[in-house]
Amino acid sequence: MDPERERSGGHPKKGRKRRRAPNMLVGAAEAMRARRDLEERQPEAKKARLSTILFAENCEVTHDQLCELLKYAVLGKSSVPKPSWCQLFHQNHLNSVVVFVLQGMSQLHFYRFYLEFGFLRKAFRHKFRLPPPSSNFLADIIGLQKKQTTGDLSKMVEGSLPSASSKVSVNLQNDPVIQKYGSKKVGLTRCLLTKEEMKTFHFPLQGFPDCENFVPTKCNGSVTDSSPLFGLDCEMCLTSKGRELTRISLVAEGGCCVMDELVKPDNKILDYLTSFSGITKKILNPVTTKLKDVQRHLKALLPPDAVLVGHSLDLDLRALKMIHPYVIDTSLLYVREQGRRFKLKFLAKAVLGKDIQCPDRLGHDATEDARTTLELARYFLKYGPRKIAELNLEALASHQELLATGQELRNTAEIVYQPKTSVLECLDLMGQKLLFLTREAETSELCSARNCQTIKCLSNKEVLEQARVEIPLFPFSIVQFSFEPFSPNLTEEMNKRMRLKWTEMSTVYAGPFSKNCNLRALKRLFKSFGPVRSMTLVLETHQVQRPVTELTLDSNTLVNELEQDSENRGTIYLSGVSETFKEHLLQQSNLFLGLEAVILPKDLKSGKQKRYCFLKFKTFGSAQRALNILKGKDWKLKGRHALTPRHLHAWLRGLPPESRRPPGVRVIPPPSEQQALQALKMDHPKIAAWRWGRKIGKLYHSLGPGTLCLILLPGTKSTHGSFSGLGLMGIKDEEESTTPNMCA
Repeated sequence: MDPERERSGGHPKKGRKRRRAPNMLVGAAEAMRARRDLEERQPEAKKARLSTILFAENCEVTHDQLCELLKYAVLGKSSVPKPSWCQLFHQNHLNSVVVFVLQGMSQLHFYRFYLEFGFLRKAFRHKFRLPPPSSNFLADIIGLQKKQTTGDLSKMVEGSLPSASSKVSVNLQNDPVIQKYGSKKVGLTRCLLTKEEMKTFHFPLQGFPDCENFVPTKCNGSVTDSSPLFGLDCEMCLTSKGRELTRISLVAEGGCCVMDELVKPDNKILDYLTSFSGITKKILNPVTTKLKDVQRHLKALLPPDAVLVGHSLDLDLRALKMIHPYVIDTSLLYVREQGRRFKLKFLAKAVLGKDIQCPDRLGHDATEDARTTLELARYFLKYGPRKIAELNLEALASHQELLATGQELRNTAEIVYQPKTSVLECLDLMGQKLLFLTREAETSELCSARNCQTIKCLSNKEVLEQARVEIPLFPFSIVQFSFEPFSPNLTEEMNKRMRLKWTEMSTVYAGPFSKNCNLRALKRLFKSFGPVRSMTLVLETHQVQRPVTELTLDSNTLVNELEQDSENRGTIYLSGVSETFKEHLLQQSNLFLGLEAVILPKDLKSGKQKRYCFLKFKTFGSAQRALNILKGKDWKLKGRHALTPRHLHAWLRGLPPESRRPPGVRVIPPPSEQQALQALKMDHPKIAAWRWGRKIGKLYHSLGPGTLCLILLPGTKSTHGSFSGLGLMGIKDEEESTTPNMCA
């Protein structure tokens, strides 16, 4: 940023729909790459990451707990309590949040079609069970209150701003904002600078002598009150020819940065102006992007009726050497007496209640400044000139001692988090909007909620196509696909078959044994491998194997895939552990590098530690080395790589006795499921699992680094019964911790 002007902060948005640029996907992707390149040049860049262990014993996460995580992902630890069930480290390094909802599916669907859900089971390391859904699943996880009124949010926001005194109310008509715009709310076009104003404030204009080599943006469309807004901020350095561009940031109206480029000046750099720009010689050395590249990119990115918003925007456009006809300059929008201008940092704090350009950070953040100017413009449009006048900005600015200590502003302008605040309100406090993509047939409170951009589509395919274009433009997105649920009878039938399948997979035939063998010693031998639920003597068997039925034909494939499940890949199962095992393990922790967690299940009735455990490691290699050591002569434990994730283990542990049957009995698949699977309808969950698992996988790979992604199968509920849901989550390009996390 230029030292002649200081910038800052952000806040709520006018609830009106605006058309967005159709070609922004390319710009957003390039912006993400540019931001990544910039971060890579910074020393020891941190990445957001999730904990590897969920702390609930049964791995069930309630809808309220899920809402905790989503709110924390938006606001961070300074404003919101940390989630009670998991850990999100370096939240401020999250770039966006994307939630995929597979409406009509449950945990039962996931494990019934486990082989078909190839991408989901391999990509997401963290899985958890969800309780059966309520009548409005989305409203629950977002935290919408049933009796929420449209005025609640504005009251909360207004309460966070400095209150006006009675004296201010009397002199309201003398305020320069009221004198220029009147007291009623105005539209976007009224806030645009006129050509005369642009001339007065030295904006680059076509045909002017000092703008002969400037490039026009080619934005000559008809501007309306629904035209798209873009926040712009540039950083400059001092060269032998004057000030030249070193960085440009462009933020779309959803709050997402769609362009963030470092630029190599054409002339010799005399001063990097690092205290303002944050740019150093080391950062700029490898950059090859030139001014002409940025000009070409910006021209392609902006739609014909784009409105640029900035603070002292004339300096930005001159640094870009570009001409743009439609601008809102927040240093002029928030009019001050005697032609003076408020600093961006001051406006951000006094109007939006947020701190920017913090002194402990090297230089200004161009993306933060661009987003702040956009939020200030939206605030002006949303609340109108009268509200701005009531803030009494002139009086606040005149008290320099308040600005020096910041104490009174902290008491009056800081956002106070309320426990029942929804995710939507958290986004509004950050000056951001939620994107909700769904099918037209679906109804949800989200569709009519404030601060939510809802796009309804005719089909799941159209939802997917819209998601590819819209997700990069928003910091928080919910994408809902809808599938036809099984009939209650068929669902119950599948549930019984799944229980039988897992029971048979946990059954082995072993022999031959003599009629006089010691059953007690035999059972003791088998128990050394893990808990034995029951044992039946079958004298005819001559080898060790699983029973072969229609339900277990794919057992070997399923076991192999379970081993490759991302949640199991670094986890080993051990049997025969003693009560002192954990203490012994910690004493020799130098043998087990990469150990993240020790999971010691307890008996639900007695509370005593069971004789088996799970060890979770950072990598598969670390787990394999530990397994070799623990099975060796010094430890003498039995073990293998884990097969059942914790949430599945909890589900199978509750298997009712009546679902088991004597081994060796042949099972014929119920005709109704056979017929349903043979029909192979395009929306049948078996086909949907395969097709949509792959499609979501491709969409996931297109997301930018640092994206928190959740896949939610909400579960099903009917008069015939309820079935639990399933959640999967991860952060794109997540950096795993090397610090062990021990949980008993």
